[in-house]
Amino acid sequence: MDGVRLLRLGRRLTDLGRELVGDPASALPAGEVAVISDVFRHPATTVQEIRARTGFAQSHVSTCVARLRERGLLDAAADPADGRRTLLTASERAREAVLARAARPAEPVIAKAVADPDRARRVTELLDELAGLLLP
Repeated sequence: MDGVRLLRLGRRLTDLGRELVGDPASALPAGEVAVISDVFRHPATTVQEIRARTGFAQSHVSTCVARLRERGLLDAAADPADGRRTLLTASERAREAVLARAARPAEPVIAKAVADPDRARRVTELLDELAGLLLP
């Protein structure tokens, strides 16, 4: 396998994954995805901390946070140590949505991409094996 083929395979797997877990009806703009992803990785965080980690302008982060709060995807609470700061955490609704999407089985998407049922099963087995070898 050469580097170009590996990149092509990675893109194809990414496309299949997006097809599986994507929900076009509730798609978020890229900036909001980056912000909520950061909050998932760093719960009880501030706008300033998100700004530092993402590299976005503070005004952009603040706008994304406001929109995500309006959608019910982020919860905000006063910092108990410093009431002037607001701490942001992914809402229960957001966590449930992520878990529901992550739990979707990949077999239907793989079966659509690989028409032969035996080959689709083999692809699924190989992907499971690769995930075991390459993912922490």
